[in-house]
Amino acid sequence: MTETSGPTSVLIPGRHPGLYIGGDWVTPKARRKDLDIVDPATGGVFTTVESAGEEDCAALVDAAESARRSWAEMPPRARGEILRTAWQLMIAESERFAELIVRENGKAWGEAVAEVAYAAEFFRWFAEEAVRCEGDMRRSPSGTNWIMVTREAIGVALLITPWNYPAAMATRKIAPALAAGCPVILKPAAETPLTAIALVELLARAGVPDGVVNLITTDRAGEVVRTLLSDPRVRALSFTGSTEVGRILLAEAARNIVKCSMELGGNAPFLVMADADLEDAVEGFMLAKLRNGGSACTAANRVFVHSSLAGDFTEMVVERMKGMRVGPGLDRANELGALVSEPEIDKIRGLVAGAERAGGQVATGGLSLGRPGYFFEPTLITNVPVDAEILDVEIFGPVAPVVTFDDVESAIRWANDSQSGLIAYAYTRDLSLGMELSRRLEAGMVALNRGVISDPAAPFGGIKHSGLGREGSGEGIHEFLETKYTAIPF
Repeated sequence: MTETSGPTSVLIPGRHPGLYIGGDWVTPKARRKDLDIVDPATGGVFTTVESAGEEDCAALVDAAESARRSWAEMPPRARGEILRTAWQLMIAESERFAELIVRENGKAWGEAVAEVAYAAEFFRWFAEEAVRCEGDMRRSPSGTNWIMVTREAIGVALLITPWNYPAAMATRKIAPALAAGCPVILKPAAETPLTAIALVELLARAGVPDGVVNLITTDRAGEVVRTLLSDPRVRALSFTGSTEVGRILLAEAARNIVKCSMELGGNAPFLVMADADLEDAVEGFMLAKLRNGGSACTAANRVFVHSSLAGDFTEMVVERMKGMRVGPGLDRANELGALVSEPEIDKIRGLVAGAERAGGQVATGGLSLGRPGYFFEPTLITNVPVDAEILDVEIFGPVAPVVTFDDVESAIRWANDSQSGLIAYAYTRDLSLGMELSRRLEAGMVALNRGVISDPAAPFGGIKHSGLGREGSGEGIHEFLETKYTAIPF
């Protein structure tokens, strides 16, 4: 592992508004403590954002509701063209967005640039899906009437996004909602509001009418979300975050029967079968584990390697991890940036220590860097017992526990021994075995001989405690649509 330092800059000093209602930046009704935005590469505050509260929620819903009918009735092609313009603007301003992401999130520059491209693609994809909300027309079996099925915008949608992908998790929700004809209220994570603020401004420049996109930043997330969900005009909730918070939100949403889509926690198994191409498996593992610094719900969380390959796999991964450049994301040569906050790095330290107490051995890494900021070494832990605590939690950092297995049945059983079911990875050169693994692994997505699976054109989502519904693809827009059936006389 190579530690480097890089240039620093102040991107947006000062105090920034955190409440966007009906096309205007608004001062929160209650004066409260601002949100300090910390640069994870230094641990220091570099700007602040106003924090709004539950007193501001009614105005947010008023604005969204006032725009609801006109936006839904706008021709789909017109909505699509606005989204396409947003894509063009975001691509043109990709470096500005990447710098915002690096400064507030801490990730490496290359990861930030990749996120911006991925995020922008949702605008382009749903620009095309806006005109493809298919209906149905058929004669009833009795012959007495025609059955006409249409899709209509559900109404005001509340979108709650996490800190790990501040651009992509926002556009993955905003784009299908707007394509469907729904106005939105966006609540970004308190750690990373700047990217959301920039996205709102970009959408206004792209031509989104006033009231269609609204935003609130707050240090009172629970109170704000509870207040918004208690308003009967809020008809949809899309949330990405932890399973624990998802449970709370589902209970709150049940009061008004709000339609929910949830992308919750992951605990992805990464299986390396006895016949795997080892070089491909290592390359895929480095992507699946260390993409976004491991702070991804799709990150390889539990690594199961056949005993015949475990030694070589460990040696190759250790060599790759030791050669990674770790440091501030603004130094574009660095491959691994900082974790987002001090609590996150404290959690990682605790997980590594727990794995060692359980009998695991740190093959490389295991320490935070002795410098300002929230940096942690890329870490591989071998000989981890299958009952170790680290295998039961979502790590969300650059740490990988390795378990060896001797037979396929054990690998599948251990991989499925989790309440999470978002994604599973498997490496094998046997197509039949690969298809069997795809069928038997309990996950909403399976990456077969691939380390990256996310694609705006593919349905993203999990089973079990990993969520409800799907994002992206042709299915994503349906989270914001209601089905209507009209009986027409024959």
